[in-house]
Amino acid sequence: MRRLIEDNRVHLFDGAMGTLLYTRGVFVNVCYDELNLSRPELVRRIHEEYVAAGAEILETNTFGANPVKLSSYGLDRRTEEINRAAVRLAREAAGGAATVAGAIGPLGIRIEPWGPTSMEEAVRLFGRQVDGLVSGGVDGFVLETFSDVSELQCALQAVRASGDLPVVAQVTVGPDGTTAYGADARSLGRALEESGADVVGLNCSVGPAVMLDAIEEIAEVTTRPLSAQPNAGLPRTVGDRQIYLASPDYLAQYARRMIDLGVRFVGGCCGTTPAHVKAMRDVVVSGQPRNVTVSVPRDLPGADRLSDPVPLERRSAWGRRLARGETVASVEVLPPHGWDRSALVETARQLKLAGVDAVNIVDSPRGGSRMGAVPAALIVEREVGIETVVHYTCRNKNMFGMISDLLGAAAAGLRNLLIVSGDPPSMGPYPDATAVFDIDSIGLTNVVQGLNRGVDPGGSPIGAPTEFVVGVAANQGAVDRERETRRFAYKVEAGADFAVTQPVFDVASLERFLADVDAWRIPVLAGIWPCLSLRNAEFLANEMPGVIVPGSVVERMRSAEASGPEAALAEGILIACEVIGAARPYVQGFHISAPAGRADVALRTLRESGVKATA
Repeated sequence: MRRLIEDNRVHLFDGAMGTLLYTRGVFVNVCYDELNLSRPELVRRIHEEYVAAGAEILETNTFGANPVKLSSYGLDRRTEEINRAAVRLAREAAGGAATVAGAIGPLGIRIEPWGPTSMEEAVRLFGRQVDGLVSGGVDGFVLETFSDVSELQCALQAVRASGDLPVVAQVTVGPDGTTAYGADARSLGRALEESGADVVGLNCSVGPAVMLDAIEEIAEVTTRPLSAQPNAGLPRTVGDRQIYLASPDYLAQYARRMIDLGVRFVGGCCGTTPAHVKAMRDVVVSGQPRNVTVSVPRDLPGADRLSDPVPLERRSAWGRRLARGETVASVEVLPPHGWDRSALVETARQLKLAGVDAVNIVDSPRGGSRMGAVPAALIVEREVGIETVVHYTCRNKNMFGMISDLLGAAAAGLRNLLIVSGDPPSMGPYPDATAVFDIDSIGLTNVVQGLNRGVDPGGSPIGAPTEFVVGVAANQGAVDRERETRRFAYKVEAGADFAVTQPVFDVASLERFLADVDAWRIPVLAGIWPCLSLRNAEFLANEMPGVIVPGSVVERMRSAEASGPEAALAEGILIACEVIGAARPYVQGFHISAPAGRADVALRTLRESGVKATA
């Protein structure tokens, strides 16, 4: 494969594997990579057809053969075996007439800064697949269909750790020519060259027309050989099947145009067949690359576009109090189930009159459907004139949708966020509803930090930076304290300005947690939940994820309940006040829940604890 890269000629990859497996009766719920073991003759035959069509480079049937994706089929322990078998089948089919490249696709999980998986862990996971391919005897690697350049670089690092085999690095773009993270073609070209790949380019995407435009931009900013493996157009639904309608002749026309741009390696991705490859072969035999000479800037994508964030104390009144070290208090309010805003507005007015610093607007807790937190916050700020802290969850939208929401919220004047991953829909009354969880709270905090510096996740400028004050959640009573400490550190590194804990009933656990995260200390608000009744305390103790209620608290509520509901409520508020008093030396403020929507209980807690004397 190294020889093909260095000979300055045009070379031909094969086409899709999954498309042909599907057309030959393998359903999509089957692990296509495992077929290397259970149906080797089928996989080998497809490779042989591509060799007969003129393919010079065969990709192994291993696009999803990493331990993460294989684990969904219970096959992660066979990662190396599946990859070795794939190389053997491609070698047998090639018969010395084609080179074999190990195909590696994304892990199928988010890595930092967009998800909880560290880059070191991603390198280790890719490493297992690389080990299997190397031991099988591949001639090189094709890293393909990546949207996140950082993840691709993890795969490349794993390959480089195994030796010096050549690497083709390919990303995928959408109809607008950018990745799912917003990176444009020029930024991709620079980043891929800086990653150290031997060949850079695009694959999959939405068809040859969009890919041609993007490849033209990449060609202007890189001196590396280029590759292009488009889909056979966009899939169309015909009956109950997805059919790719781009003909072999159409794809061959675009292959010629790409070669004219300087592309050295062409082939096909989803929807392409040996017929497409044969048509491309006819143009490749006479194709020669044009020479491209460019001056390649060495800055990271978007680095020269970053603005300094607006100082915390200038972003909002809430941010100003945090920056000055003032004690702050917020009260949590649920948006209505329907669209009648009157109760929400009245509650917010009571809180403003009581001197509360901000109203926390919750975003559909426990998977239930309510008015959205962003529009509810806009109503409160417009009609009551008190600042809100908007809970924004990662559960309901992909990253593009979240960015759209947040840019709209910023334009409308909202400034304070509490970013949380969110409860899964299965916890609510709609168990069949699906969640997105495109990125988690760490990833979204990173996104907002970028917006606060004037760029989107792809490094493209958005104009003036947003002015969000970013809060995150912390679980001081987590069973896995090491993991929670690590995630807290990630959140702070991602740009969090303050944190809110889970409801505190045991101040000792809060003290231990704050000691663990002292190196990453930001203003912390203790979550406070005044129990309404014994039933409320038992619910928290047994059914609220992440909340630790000591048995002594439950017993106190049980004893008080014997004297009636008013005595139980008084005891619940007393316990909350005791927690506030004990936690004061360790935190900068308090986030008071209003259980069952009882804002009067939250206000009574603030008043009797002395946090807000007018409450």
